[in-house]
Amino acid sequence: MTDTVNEAVLPYRDATLPIDERVEDLLGRMELADKVGMLFHTMAAFAELDEGNPTFGLPSISSMVRKRRMSHFNLLGAAPGGREFAAWHNALQRMALDTPLGIPITLSTDPRHSFSDNPLTSLMAGPFSQWPETLGFAALGSPERLERFADIARQEYLAVGLRVALHPQIDLATEPRWSRIAGTFGEDADLTSRLVVGYIRGFQGEELGADSVATMVKHFPGGGPQLDGEDPHFAWGKEQVYPGDARDYHLRPFIAAIGAGATQMMPYYGQPVGTDWEEVGFGFNKGVLTDLLRDELGFEGIVCTDWGLLTDVVVFGADMPARAWGVEDLTRPQRMVKALDAGIDQFGGELCTEELLGLVERGEVSEDRLDVSVRRLLREKFRLGLFENPFVDEESAESVVGRPDFVAEGLDAQSDSLTLLTNNTVDGGSPILPLARGVKVYAEGVAAEALAAYATVVESPEEADVAILRIKAPFEDRDRGGFSDLFHSGSLEFPAEEHARLAAIATAVPTVIDIYLDRPAVLGGLEEAAHAVLADYGASDEAVLRVLFGERGPQGALPFDLPRSDAAVAASRTDVAFDTENPTFRFGHGLRY
Repeated sequence: MTDTVNEAVLPYRDATLPIDERVEDLLGRMELADKVGMLFHTMAAFAELDEGNPTFGLPSISSMVRKRRMSHFNLLGAAPGGREFAAWHNALQRMALDTPLGIPITLSTDPRHSFSDNPLTSLMAGPFSQWPETLGFAALGSPERLERFADIARQEYLAVGLRVALHPQIDLATEPRWSRIAGTFGEDADLTSRLVVGYIRGFQGEELGADSVATMVKHFPGGGPQLDGEDPHFAWGKEQVYPGDARDYHLRPFIAAIGAGATQMMPYYGQPVGTDWEEVGFGFNKGVLTDLLRDELGFEGIVCTDWGLLTDVVVFGADMPARAWGVEDLTRPQRMVKALDAGIDQFGGELCTEELLGLVERGEVSEDRLDVSVRRLLREKFRLGLFENPFVDEESAESVVGRPDFVAEGLDAQSDSLTLLTNNTVDGGSPILPLARGVKVYAEGVAAEALAAYATVVESPEEADVAILRIKAPFEDRDRGGFSDLFHSGSLEFPAEEHARLAAIATAVPTVIDIYLDRPAVLGGLEEAAHAVLADYGASDEAVLRVLFGERGPQGALPFDLPRSDAAVAASRTDVAFDTENPTFRFGHGLRY
């Protein structure tokens, strides 16, 4: 800490004073550049503090803190273990505290406890305990069990200094082709509303405090009804539509989240079409953010845009235009003004602090307007106890992150969330599942060393007593380049050649199919060809094999309908739940043994 800050006399450092008094004292000491820096929340890589990230075109976190006065960062990547993670965090906080006002850093993260590795939406678990995707908790349907997961994730986040969860994602999966369904709680608004309460309680406690991780709920007002299931990260997916006039259905989980104490909210990129809202992306939409979210629903917390609404960038070698849908013709400063007027408090994924400085200096944005948002942001830092306890215990972090009992609970949740869709008899006898130990198994998508603990592994279906096929829900390989290749979009039907190959194996030998549902799949008769079909929502080989061989029974129920065909999906209404005709399996289906 430099001598310019005397902690003994400055009111904002006095923990005995009311938070609002501390906020006003610090606000009065901040230069314009400090206030501007608070309104930016971008990515930072786990790397040396003076090292940039060329993949995302990011400067070093050191330069963003010192030159741009930023203090909110979304952390990419992870250390190999809790101790290294905590040490990096502490070094970052020491640097931040060695600035004139010593404002501590708030670190946020996308989900990092599951299986998805799309860096625009979530991260691999790394050193943390590993659990099913949120769809798996929807399959379990227990707010109490979800709260337990959230509490464990909170402990692991807290141990390494991650204080804002850029989740939960409570969009509703009413468009089965949408690529973001894996991060949701499925199709049903009532189930999602019950689950989000447990999720927020697990991360935040009864109220936000020094032991909390704040939740940034997304994507207001519900990002599920995407035209043709395309995603608004990309220009071809920018339109959000409501042919069934079901906007209120998509709001229900957000109303529940606000009631549960959510302190932050992220609007999605989508541009509403054919409604009474202005046809601009939600981050620029005053009717959505001010009239609806703040005035009608009473939300008083932080509104942070989704990432990259202002600036065109190049990522993974491909152009990625700003997601400024409906305002593409505005300049970057004009987009900034419109978003501020709409009611946002932070620009996610942006670095252009100089643009906002210029707007204030030219009188196009008032400093009083900045103060409205800075107050909210400072209040959150104070409520989280960052000024009193900016550092974490490195030794404790080593023991908390990936704690064996946390890992065991995560494995149990993976197994329990599995959903048994069919379980037919073999030659008129007993159902195929659970399998007997020692059988001869031909397997695809299963590690041989994991399977060898349960069965004899053979090389062909003809040698086998049973086949186990672990597959993924189908999607179109569009090869558009950049990040778009990480988003599973398009047809839900298996390509004809792959469908025939799987059916041939099922004809040759009694077959068990385990399918990873990151979105609904059209099984196309595989449910009849195979003797058993199991759905998973992120599960390791060990988690699946424990269920297949009867060590643990499947407890999941489908969190959405499985449609009969692509044609049925195309004929359904994008915003209406359970609207595809004659689905193969309905929401809530799940067998037991």
